[in-house]
Amino acid sequence: MPYAVSLLLVVLLLQCTAAQASQQPPLVSRITKDATSSLYTISIKDDAPLLVDLAGPLVWSTCPSPHATVPCQFDTCRAANQQRPRRCRYVDAGAFWAGREPPAWGCACAAHPFNPVTGECSTGDLTSFAMSANTTNGTDLLYPEAFAAVGGCAPGRLLASLPAAATGVAGFSRDPLSLRSQLAAQRGFGGRFALCLPAFAAFGGTPVYLGTESRGLVEYTGSIPYAPLLANPRNPSGYYIPVKGISMSWHGVDVAASLPNGALDLDGRTGRGGVVLSTVTPYTIMRPEVRRGNNKRVPAVKPFQLCYNGAFPLLKRPVSYDVDGAMCVGILEMEPGAMPVDGEPAAVIGGKTIENNLLVFDLEKGVLGFSLLDFQSTSCYSSNLSRL
Repeated sequence: MPYAVSLLLVVLLLQCTAAQASQQPPLVSRITKDATSSLYTISIKDDAPLLVDLAGPLVWSTCPSPHATVPCQFDTCRAANQQRPRRCRYVDAGAFWAGREPPAWGCACAAHPFNPVTGECSTGDLTSFAMSANTTNGTDLLYPEAFAAVGGCAPGRLLASLPAAATGVAGFSRDPLSLRSQLAAQRGFGGRFALCLPAFAAFGGTPVYLGTESRGLVEYTGSIPYAPLLANPRNPSGYYIPVKGISMSWHGVDVAASLPNGALDLDGRTGRGGVVLSTVTPYTIMRPEVRRGNNKRVPAVKPFQLCYNGAFPLLKRPVSYDVDGAMCVGILEMEPGAMPVDGEPAAVIGGKTIENNLLVFDLEKGVLGFSLLDFQSTSCYSSNLSRL
């Protein structure tokens, strides 16, 4: 049973620590923005792309029949069982066990895939997916490399509201079975990865060179500002940033939002509040008391209730992160039961806000590097890494 043997080897590899793995060349994979949903997919799974979920704890996809499984007694299974969504609408997976290869070890592990767009979840076998990505030196693409990742099987009904071509989700969180964590463990990457939406994702401590007509290729990761990443003990999957205030640039004058004291703070005890990044909602959304904190606005267009003109500084410690409003920055009000991330954040910064930024996550140092790129001279597409 060669497929089952290959899965066993992948699972055993995941149980080794990153320290035991020798560091291998960084990997880069193409990201595509779906025109209909404004969500992002990563072209890393051999059969079809997967939705990028920055806070996702798991890799999951629809599965072929037959497929191999993971023994219940493995540490990998215990990690999968810890990733049960706390609140979700269950989608019946039917007789999901009917597509299994006959297990050679008795009990087969179950995973709990979650659709972050609809808030639905299901149950399926924990299995292995064939994947591939290009190695890179930060300047150029080198050669393709195949690998495998453990993930959950899901019924086709769980794909609702995902981009049309997507067959599942690739989580990028700190959790041990996210795509990022599995690559770090297999290849000795440590806790570093980069996103440049909507063009590419890079895994490992690679420099990232972006081009300009006047200066040629420039290395960005060593020169961009870095800010702390906050840890939320009630939602360890989320990437929280320390936002201290919001202001609007109104005809050249900065106007600070009138927010309640501590409106954006993260409560480390309850896990409530804070500002978190998300790739599964296109727009920035805020709790009502935060969204209504500033009255200077321009007429909104659907689906927005609120639209600000000009720059939109979001990060105030120690530097500002400005979103230039060529048209406007749209903000949606949070609705109960419609959170794209777990917990009760004060604000969720969506994909359209972080597009055309180089974001460098260094989880070992606990920092996030960010750089707003000038689309007229430098963009995510000006890197050789986007030519996949």
